[in-house]
Parts: sequence; structure tokens; C-alpha cells
Amino acid sequence: MSSDDYVNIFPSQNREKSQNLNISPFLNYDSNFMRKTQPEFIFPEGATKNRGRFELAFSQIGSSVMIGGGVGSLVGLYNGLRVTSLLQQQGKLRQTQILNHVMKQGSATANSLGTLAVLYSVFGVLLQWTRGTDDNINTVVAGTTTGLLYKSTGGLRKTVVGGCLGLTISSLYVLFNLANKQPNFN
Repeated sequence: MSSDDYVNIFPSQNREKSQNLNISPFLNYDSNFMRKTQPEFIFPEGATKNRGRFELAFSQIGSSVMIGGGVGSLVGLYNGLRVTSLLQQQGKLRQTQILNHVMKQGSATANSLGTLAVLYSVFGVLLQWTRGTDDNINTVVAGTTTGLLYKSTGGLRKTVVGGCLGLTISSLYVLFNLANKQPNFN
């Protein structure tokens, strides 16, 4: 085998003899084969390149459950450490009690935030399908109805408080998005 054949088989080993400078020295392939000539994602004809409420619902629900689990676990850890130190528990008993607090509080908070996210997503998708548009009104109405329905089993007073809390949070979210919206100069 001649030295020219060696350059052709392993082009990244001998760059001065190679004619192509885009060859990866680690993977022995020419990166020109991987050029992007088309868009990375395929969209149906006439579809927008933004994700709608239905597509966003999955990530919202999942992230709400994960955030709820993390925050609930931290609160459970704090409560477990506090309670076990007040009761002067030590050793395996203390570890078990702390673990019980972490798991119970973490799962309860994850479940609550996941339920809220599912309700909000369902109302948002239903409003988008019925109204035919996705705007800030849908966000505020979905947040308000989520608060109303979530607290509806607690009586009229708690239902109104839940609705007001949902209205407040969703309105603050809309105002925050409007304040951070970049002007479009097309």
C-alpha cells in the first residue's frame, strides 16, 4: 500500500495531503456530507412553525409535575429534619422519618401541580378549538376556570378564592409576556 492510498483511507491523519479541509480529525468523515440544505423539521403545507396549545400542553404538564416533585421534596426534607430534631430521633428511625416526609410531600405537591397543569391545558385547548384563535383571552379564561374548578369541592367561598387566584396568576403571566414582547418591525 502506498502513502497515497493511506491518505485516501484515513484522510484525517494527513491534512496537508488531503484536499478537503472540513474533515473531522476524530471521526474520519467529511462534514460536507452533513450540510443542511433543507429545514431541520418537516411541517405540513400551510402549517405554522410555532407549536400550538396542544403541543405545549405535554411539556407544561410534565414540567409542572417535575417542579412540583422537586419543590415538594425540598419542603418535605425541611419538615422531616425539623420534626425529627424536635422529637430527638436518631439513626435509622430518623432516616426513615425524613424519607417518609420527603416522599409524601414530594408526591402530593407533584400531584397537585400536575392536576392544575392538566386542567389549564384542557381548558386552553378547548378554548382555542371553540374560539378558533389562540390569544391572551384564552390564557386568562383558562387560568380562571382552572382555579374555579380546582377549588370547587371546597364550597362557594373557596371556589371564588381559587378563581380569583387563577385570574391573578394568568393575568400576571399575560402582562409579563406583553411586557417582554419584542416589537415586530417587518
